[in-house]
Amino acid sequence: MQQPLAYRMQPQNLDEVVGQQELVGPHKIIRRMVEAKSLSSMILYGPPGTGKTSIASAIAGSTKYAFRKLNAATDSKKDLQIVAEEAKLSGRVILLLDEIHRLDKAKQDFLLPLLENGQIILIGATTENPYLAINPAVRSRTQIFELHPLTATDIKLALEKALKDPKRGLGQYQVQLTPQAWELLTHASGGDLRSALNGLELAVKSTPTDAQDQIHLDQQIIEESLQKRYLTSDKNGDGHYDVISAFQKSIRGSDTDAALHYLARLVAAGDLKSIIRRLLVCAYEDIGLANPSLCQRTTLACQVATQVGLPEARIPLADAVIELCLSPKSNSGLQAIDAALSDLKKHPNAAIPDYLKDSHYQGAQELQHGVGYQYPHDYQNDWVAQQYLPLNLQGTHYYQPKTNGNYETALKKTYHNLSNLQNKK
Repeated sequence: MQQPLAYRMQPQNLDEVVGQQELVGPHKIIRRMVEAKSLSSMILYGPPGTGKTSIASAIAGSTKYAFRKLNAATDSKKDLQIVAEEAKLSGRVILLLDEIHRLDKAKQDFLLPLLENGQIILIGATTENPYLAINPAVRSRTQIFELHPLTATDIKLALEKALKDPKRGLGQYQVQLTPQAWELLTHASGGDLRSALNGLELAVKSTPTDAQDQIHLDQQIIEESLQKRYLTSDKNGDGHYDVISAFQKSIRGSDTDAALHYLARLVAAGDLKSIIRRLLVCAYEDIGLANPSLCQRTTLACQVATQVGLPEARIPLADAVIELCLSPKSNSGLQAIDAALSDLKKHPNAAIPDYLKDSHYQGAQELQHGVGYQYPHDYQNDWVAQQYLPLNLQGTHYYQPKTNGNYETALKKTYHNLSNLQNKK
């Protein structure tokens, strides 16, 4: 039985990896590790279809080491022992361990010594945040790299390679795609290359050829193959991103009906991932401190939507969109951190006051916070006027409070009161 197209098109070396160039591109960290023959165990985390397996396969192909794949949840300790025996015989094995966040203690205890002595180069793959989901003992023995969703350009490049490759890909077929079919394939997968490749293969193999032995793929065929609707496009092929942009801007502009319209278009396209990401960004970028409790409720609504999936996910998402539209707005948090980052470029090495530096090495209890440091809890109201910013930034104000909601209005009053007291110091 032939493997799926996404499996067959896995890269055989780093040059074949599509996307993630900040890790595998020229002079980047993973490529440098491979070229220096100084591999260390690593954890790759990110959404499905972003290249975790591909990078592991490419590393193995580039180094010529034996490559084995196991799943931390379904494969047993005995399977790990077989890989360990092979590593003893061959000297080194690269092990891709999928769902590494589900590694139990018995397997972990067996694996850790093998990571220590370098017989096994572990490449753990997970969609979970390793800093929260993976045992510290494993994390301390690995490098951690985050992978991001592939761009539409990345996905189109990979699809074109698959269509041209006669051995591993679909090069034996004469395939023609309409512009709408291309856009749907490259955008509707949400950065998941595996989904795009397998959708393309299904479309090609289920479509009869014409009199010239060609296969013509249009929007409807790709919709059926991906089970995702086509979003209205424009001549530049940016329709998908136009809808997402209009969605956020309608929420920011407090137009509930427009926001629900664009939400409906995204729901109809099955693009749950884009909806959730955009809602979370909206909550903290556009509502923020004007209504912090709504940010929490939006996060909860997105979690529920993820758990129940579409079509039911449309209900908590609609509730969140309506609240976000009708809530007071504030982008003061965004402006504050951007102002601080801008200042950092101008003063990258601003000196921290000595009494704020870590002084635990001095040992004496009275010096543990640094010589001259005034401990706020020793003073009335647990506050004392004291210089915290570097001296050359004294008096700088990044946070500019707004008064569009009761919560931030209260924050503004406290902020100004404290600033005035600090200035009188």
